[in-house]
Amino acid sequence: MSYSGTIDYLYNLQKFGIKFGLGNISKLVSVLDNPHKSFFSIHVGGTNGKGSTSAIIASILKTAGLKVGLFTSPHIVSFTERISINGEEITEEDVIKLAEEVRDIVAHLEDFSPTFFEVVTAMALLYFNREKIDVAVVEVGMGGRLDATNIITPEVSVITPISYDHREFLGNTIREIAYEKAGIIKRGVPVVTSYQEPEAMRVIEEKAIEKSTELYAYGKDFSSVLIKEDTTGVSFDYHTYSAPQAPFLIPRKTSDSLQDVSEMLQGSPFIIKDLFLPLAGEHQMQNASVAIQASIILLNNNMPKRGNGETEKGCNKKAAISPIPFFPDSIYQTKNIVSLIRNGVAKTRWPGRLEVVKEDPLILVDGAHNPAAARALAKTLKSIFMKKYKRIVIILGIMADKDISGIMEPLLPIASEIILTYPDYSRAASPEKLAGNAKSLGFSEVRIALTVKDAIEMATNLTLDDPQTSLIVITGSFYTIGEVKEAIGMKGILARLRE
Repeated sequence: MSYSGTIDYLYNLQKFGIKFGLGNISKLVSVLDNPHKSFFSIHVGGTNGKGSTSAIIASILKTAGLKVGLFTSPHIVSFTERISINGEEITEEDVIKLAEEVRDIVAHLEDFSPTFFEVVTAMALLYFNREKIDVAVVEVGMGGRLDATNIITPEVSVITPISYDHREFLGNTIREIAYEKAGIIKRGVPVVTSYQEPEAMRVIEEKAIEKSTELYAYGKDFSSVLIKEDTTGVSFDYHTYSAPQAPFLIPRKTSDSLQDVSEMLQGSPFIIKDLFLPLAGEHQMQNASVAIQASIILLNNNMPKRGNGETEKGCNKKAAISPIPFFPDSIYQTKNIVSLIRNGVAKTRWPGRLEVVKEDPLILVDGAHNPAAARALAKTLKSIFMKKYKRIVIILGIMADKDISGIMEPLLPIASEIILTYPDYSRAASPEKLAGNAKSLGFSEVRIALTVKDAIEMATNLTLDDPQTSLIVITGSFYTIGEVKEAIGMKGILARLRE
């Protein structure tokens, strides 16, 4: 198959729709000789911030010297964004080879019709196995309990903020949605969670008790303090109060030996000061803190001890197949552990989240596609961008099955001008439908553009008189911002495959 033919093959699998359950993926990985059992993993679920948190974890672990696979969805421009190792996207050639291999297996199995996401998950796990990675950071596709990625048994499970999304599949209440998200919690596997609404937190706590696992919660066991936020990112201090027992973090004032530091971790507050994350928005500070906590747990539980030949604490049978490398003694110096976390956070790259894609006028894209994400975007626009930009033109393209009014409500009051459009995708809401929602919220003065490219041109023309103090914000869907990137020359194949 050619690359375009491969993408068409994968796209055609969408005719099988979305199927919840682990039966198909279990059969696939079994035939592939269970590739996911050859490496460590961190499983990242939740509603908002999954991708950002996954990217930060991957960056930290890469900085620690590990070979790190990252599997995320959706992609923005190119399918290859979904699967990467140490920041390098999978090649088109490898996509072709993996898809052909999985396709041939599927063809020889009777009464077997895996979905697009199940096949892509199998491809990612097989690729990571073949490339002999040390650890995979795996983002849940949808939900968690019955998601194809839940085939893995990770070293750490992560749950980012839970809110309303995909109600037709996950449920209409926070408790129902949280039940699905908490389904990634495995027996004895530590769980790190962002701050959650009380109802969601109760579900996570209940599941952690049921599975006899340790739970680390943002705001209770670890936290962060904002130092500064601007258009380039956030600076903050990371605090932990109940970190795993290991010399990873340094007390505020200590000159103790490593052994003493390890003992002192019990119940004492520790800080890594003045971290910088190059992702804008205060909400990213929490994502980074969750990522740091999860990374520390993985490194603590699975890194070998200091050259004495002892088996690493908490290591499972995977280590005999793909052990985390032995580090030189120098990395066990607390200052070096803190340094690798600081550098890993600072080196994070994650497109499509408050990302600047063009200047003069400044064009900002963000994949906010549910009310909670829209509120976070609105908060950042108010706290950072409205101080500098007098005119804010907001372009919205939203899927018809999303909470359109919930997404619009926090954003429309910020806008000087509102442009409604839609990407070339069957699920997209028409601009006329969006206009009806805007009118119901009291915003009848809107402009309509029939394509995303037209919307960009319209917005640019509105800012010609003063581009230096004008900001164009494009949001509502990853489909929309993917077309923005193509319109301004960021190459790739959209292929209608972003979910």
